Amino acid sequence: MDHSRVPVLEALQEFRRRGDVVYGPPGHKQGRGTDPRVAEILGLDVFRSDVLTLNGLDDRRESQGVLEQAQELMADAVGAEHAFFSTCGSSLSVKTAMCSVAGPGEKLLLSRNAHKSVIAAVIINGVEPIWVHPKFDGERHMAHPPEADDVRNRLREHPDAKGMLLITPTDWGTCADVRGVADACHAFDVPLIVDEAWGAHLPFHPDLPVWGMNADADLVVTSVHKMGGAIEQSSVFHLQHDRVSPTVLKQREDLLGTTSASCLVYAALDGWRRQMVEQGHGLLDAALHRAERIRARLRELPGLRVMGGEVIEMGLAAEFDPLKIVVDVRDLGISGMQAAEWLRANCHIDVGGSDTCRISASITHSDDDETEKLLVESVRSLVERAETLERRPAVHLPEPSALELEQAVLPREAFFAAAEQVPAEQAVGRIAAEMISPYPPGVPVVAPGEVITAEIVDYLRSGVAHGFLLPDAADSSVETLRVMARP
Repeated sequence: MDHSRVPVLEALQEFRRRGDVVYGPPGHKQGRGTDPRVAEILGLDVFRSDVLTLNGLDDRRESQGVLEQAQELMADAVGAEHAFFSTCGSSLSVKTAMCSVAGPGEKLLLSRNAHKSVIAAVIINGVEPIWVHPKFDGERHMAHPPEADDVRNRLREHPDAKGMLLITPTDWGTCADVRGVADACHAFDVPLIVDEAWGAHLPFHPDLPVWGMNADADLVVTSVHKMGGAIEQSSVFHLQHDRVSPTVLKQREDLLGTTSASCLVYAALDGWRRQMVEQGHGLLDAALHRAERIRARLRELPGLRVMGGEVIEMGLAAEFDPLKIVVDVRDLGISGMQAAEWLRANCHIDVGGSDTCRISASITHSDDDETEKLLVESVRSLVERAETLERRPAVHLPEPSALELEQAVLPREAFFAAAEQVPAEQAVGRIAAEMISPYPPGVPVVAPGEVITAEIVDYLRSGVAHGFLLPDAADSSVETLRVMARP
């Protein structure tokens, strides 16, 4: 296929050339009505490019096939049989993928280290989650993806399960044996869905972890805004084989997705695909070398533990994305959250993620010598000033087994059940009616339907005292918890 073509961008360019005047949405009329104060910050070109696909970039019958052509080029670029663009981010794409494989009351295997959007999908769809617990790293207090044998064993226990959702890479860059998990699923003739939100770049360089389509996954969801070059909310479904019907996937996406899709997202996805096909190997090669230089320089600094290939050598993960710079800062006497706050306030840099133990920074094709130098010098400043940071109350990290809560009731049932707000101490032994997800990374510590334990209450309350953000809890202070009402 001709990857110099960019059907969406070409249609947008033609729309501008024609000078069409639109008498329908969006109401700003390609910037004519935009408040100049808004345009001064956002730029007027954003509004000029905000065009509906129907009766804008394409006609009412979509006879020019603008979007279809762009999606075919994307599929060809990454070795998929089908690709579908989504403008609502991978949070919605994952929900759509799950609905395409399992319906209400049916079983679906899920990695328990899933993002809160996966738990939300379980609630919306009414599936019965069969949790596959991640490989927990006690030293780093980090969850790595489950192994193929874990998936195989759960499928033997639940042969009526409709498929598996695997999260890889994780927020911290550790990766599953995707082919091994796919083989386990296919032995039971069920599809493997891969939430590869952090892996849009993987198809374009051989030194990166395996790309889900190349590892025989059936359906892969990517967030191109994370490690790629598209704008926020840019997501793509990639599909192959016949275990998931493309017709069903499109219908489920139509059920959940917006009817006012953003042309800005479509255009950015289209342009990024062209850039990666034409220049991706060279751009990512430079990024890989840059990441290794950064990792080497940070390892020279006292008090830091920089994660790398040792997680593979130790058998904790199948692969590791070297473009993730993951730095444990606990030996500095501070938490990752404190480190992130200090770096923002004092060095004006925003790291990609932080938690109790560490910070992370994503290196992409967009980085250059200036951003490389700034990151290293900023972390060096943090190391030099760490003793001056306020000592906050310690977070009481639970043992790995304490994070594997009993699922007493289906998440959907618990979430919509009659509920009451009770003091946290009285919630021990009760069934949660809410999600509680320290953010970032946004993995629920408590999911609806799980039995709350004293260890989890202690963890959450000590976390709040330290500075946890719990955006989905009914009471973000965790003084009280929302639980199912007693009969």
